[in-house]
Amino acid sequence: MQQCCKNKHYLCKHNNVALKKVKKMKQSRNTVAKSTILNLITQSRVAMSAAEIQVALDGLCDRVTTYRVLERLIEEDVIHKVVNVDGGVKFAGCHSCAAVHNHNHIHFSCQKCKTVTCLEDVKPSFELPQKYKVTEVNFTVLGFCPQCS
Repeated sequence: MQQCCKNKHYLCKHNNVALKKVKKMKQSRNTVAKSTILNLITQSRVAMSAAEIQVALDGLCDRVTTYRVLERLIEEDVIHKVVNVDGGVKFAGCHSCAAVHNHNHIHFSCQKCKTVTCLEDVKPSFELPQKYKVTEVNFTVLGFCPQCS
């Protein structure tokens, strides 16, 4: 959650409601591993899997530390998790979140090169029956990217 006003309320990422945080949030340390992983993800034009991140780190930290850092970055709302059509998980940076922080955009999965790209300029739309409440959206479109078509 991120602080949203001078009254020390926090913005809930699931429903965009300002809440008073009772328990003090744990202070996050800015380690070399965390900085490097965040930089890798935000500089990449495609979403990266934990295995791809681990290879790019070239021994900087072990697999467990990589997963812990990824979970912390998700909690801090600076990256988001993308579940691909094959069930694999990739991670992408928050590039153009507007005033209201959300990850409700389309993810494009290329069938040939297997890259996953966030398409933030395309807004998904859908209608649900009454009494259904959306907490998160994960749209994945399958096809061929410009390099592979």
